[in-house]
Amino acid sequence: MEDLLEYLARSLVDKPDEVSVDGFDEEDGTIVLELHVGEDDAGKVIGRGGRTVAALRIVMKAAAVRDGHRVLVDVVD
Repeated sequence: MEDLLEYLARSLVDKPDEVSVDGFDEEDGTIVLELHVGEDDAGKVIGRGGRTVAALRIVMKAAAVRDGHRVLVDVVD
């Protein structure tokens, strides 16, 4: 899961070396993925009106459902 999110985010930003993903499990079984990007790239990942990050969340949720999990994506700048 983390690898997929990192791959997608790296293709969106200008500085792909600054992209990292931290994942951890919550008590209810939800996987939380924190996406870290450079300060200048946060706007590119979020997109106009949040459309890009919404699309990333949809892709990640689809991948999680395939494996029987729930996933939550947060962008941390």
